[in-house]
Amino acid sequence: MKSFLVTFIACNILILSAQSQDPHEDHNKANKHMHKLSVEELAQRFEDPSREAWQKPDQVIALLGDIKGKTVVDIGAGSGYFTFRLAEKGARVVAADVDEDFQKFIAHKKAELDYSDDQVRLKKIPYDSPMLGTESADAVIIVNTYHHIENRVPYFKEVYQGLAPKGVLMIVDFKKQKFDGGVPGPPLDMRISKDQVMEELEGSGFVRFEVDTDLLKYQYIVRAVK
Repeated sequence: MKSFLVTFIACNILILSAQSQDPHEDHNKANKHMHKLSVEELAQRFEDPSREAWQKPDQVIALLGDIKGKTVVDIGAGSGYFTFRLAEKGARVVAADVDEDFQKFIAHKKAELDYSDDQVRLKKIPYDSPMLGTESADAVIIVNTYHHIENRVPYFKEVYQGLAPKGVLMIVDFKKQKFDGGVPGPPLDMRISKDQVMEELEGSGFVRFEVDTDLLKYQYIVRAVK
């Protein structure tokens, strides 16, 4: 990943500082906190090899079931940490993010890895909408991003409408509890409990849930089926 980042910087694809004049950069408290770092620094953090130990991406993705040939929307795709792992497993992935610079990052990585548009498609979305067509996705995955979304009930009503029948929404976010030592994730006051997630998703139309609090030490997984 270090060599990729060096190539990325050398090609001058980005990097804009978090101090840019983007009017959305302090859209909410969680976004403002995250963007104290530049996109380069965030990408290095997101792609750090040590993340695999606590994030367990392959085991998380396995909870989606067989995704080969299915359309999976990765909302809050960031650097593409999950995007490209989903594509490796045969999904047609839509990498959706509000940040233009992360979209450029994914585009460069996509070219480096030689993925086609059918395998990985980029989609810049606004803060207040996932921009999903009706029943256009077989699955939606949102990792470490739920706490960044505002007006979540109407937002996830759109997600519900965008899922095909029996489609799956999977939320992975940080447990609202204290841990000893240096741990990943935002400050405790920015985290949202799994119970609040389910309450908000119920208000958006979801009624069937599976919750896993054991697979990941620092995170819960809420899986909702349409």
